Amino acid sequence: VRLQSAKRRGAVRRFPAMSAQFDEYPAVPFYTQDDDVFYYDSSALAHHLDDRQQLDHPPLMPRDSRMAFVCQFIDEAFDEFGLYMVHHMRWVTSARTPMGVMTARALRALLPPGFTPLLARRLYHRQVSRCPYLFSVAPEGFDVGMSPLRTPPARAGFPPTHALLDEAWRRYVAAMESLLAQQPFLLGGRFTLADASAYGQLGMNMVDPEAAALLQELAPRTWRWLCTIRGGEHRSAKGELALTPALQPLMAVISETFIPLMRQNEAAYEVARTRGETLFNEAAFARGRALYDGQLLGYPFRAVVKTFQVRVWREVQASWRALQAGDRDILERDLYPTLRELNQP
Repeated sequence: VRLQSAKRRGAVRRFPAMSAQFDEYPAVPFYTQDDDVFYYDSSALAHHLDDRQQLDHPPLMPRDSRMAFVCQFIDEAFDEFGLYMVHHMRWVTSARTPMGVMTARALRALLPPGFTPLLARRLYHRQVSRCPYLFSVAPEGFDVGMSPLRTPPARAGFPPTHALLDEAWRRYVAAMESLLAQQPFLLGGRFTLADASAYGQLGMNMVDPEAAALLQELAPRTWRWLCTIRGGEHRSAKGELALTPALQPLMAVISETFIPLMRQNEAAYEVARTRGETLFNEAAFARGRALYDGQLLGYPFRAVVKTFQVRVWREVQASWRALQAGDRDILERDLYPTLRELNQP
């Protein structure tokens, strides 16, 4: 109620500033410190916390400029492309996920008597029906042995993307497993925004039966890392941060997925604007507007232009250009060669 009131009053903000052209309020996350002004966007929330927290807590965003860029790059990749993978793993791979029931039970105190089972059914249907918007398009005739309301849908004219997302998820998990075999956190000895974002996506699948079992089988170190963070043990880690070669596999798979997806989305946005399109994101998807065709990891896809991803991509590019030339050289020549993709038009 307070959040809806804040939206009506214009008291919901993105730190340090919102863009009326690109930003769109998500369903979550939001937070407030005074029940009056609310902030949203997980990456922006981390910057807001860093801006206001006491010095006895290490910042979520590293102070070193090169390390801060790598942290931002990983964070945004998990936020934007990682969301597609985790949603797919929950509602397709783990079609029997208990998440709808768990969410409804968590809201039970706010619901009328007897409404909890109905809300659970509606949540399942809502999330499954959104799969194509979130990049997960089933092939025709796809069947998970569930009711039609819980069966991830195909979409006419859209190439199926299940194989693409399955392969991408496995690549990300393999890269995480390789990295965590060599250091306790993504950027070295302590928790940062990069860890928060990776945990925020992969950690969601810890309650999804098939996805959780597959994650434990393919990536036991990553599973233990997720459990460490879920249990709060990461808060005591005080090690040093460092950019190491251990990050190379993760940086490579991000460069093969996040970069081309963001680039194709931005190009489609410019084309759509030139043609006079004014509707984007989920509203446009529902009406079959602002759609574009692309390719990722050798697979074709069709998607809707997402304006918030245009903002994300331009912020990543701006951060890359803001680095000193020598710092960019060190990152792309000596550490992570796949970052050369950022220099492509």
